[in-house]
Amino acid sequence: MRESEDQELREFLSHRRNALLRSAYLMCGDAHTAEDLVQSTLIKVVLARRGRRSIDHLDAYARRTLVHTFISARKRLWHRESPHGELPDSPERVGDADLGLAVRAALQQVAPRQRAVLVLRFFEDQSVQATAELLGVSEGTVKSQTARGLAVLREALGDAVGAVVDEDLTKVHEVIR
Repeated sequence: MRESEDQELREFLSHRRNALLRSAYLMCGDAHTAEDLVQSTLIKVVLARRGRRSIDHLDAYARRTLVHTFISARKRLWHRESPHGELPDSPERVGDADLGLAVRAALQQVAPRQRAVLVLRFFEDQSVQATAELLGVSEGTVKSQTARGLAVLREALGDAVGAVVDEDLTKVHEVIR
């Protein structure tokens, strides 16, 4: 790899790492797991960049790698069990700070592929077409995964904040940032 390409890659990694970390956190719901996920993603991006002549859209490649790394990690059996003591009561009225926590907790109840679609569509503001290209699926699949994911999200959030999600997804987007 030439020095200019190496410098470009370093700049990309330093500028996009935090954005990838936020997306990873929303997908997995745990800061430490998100760090591991981003680290694995960045290693894959660097290795791919060094192994190929060039990657046309480095940002899109990194996001796609992040999503695929997340989904493949969730397929492992040891990730499927999540022990819980007592289930928390759902709040009657939710403020903006509580809404962010409630949405993050509800995201963990959404299936990994649907969660990835929701994060790409509503957190990263990707279009249906761009999300389909990133995930390598059809636009219809993105739409159906979005609808199913939102249904689970509404159910998990309950009546208190489900109406807020229905009314204004942009407010939820601002709260979870």
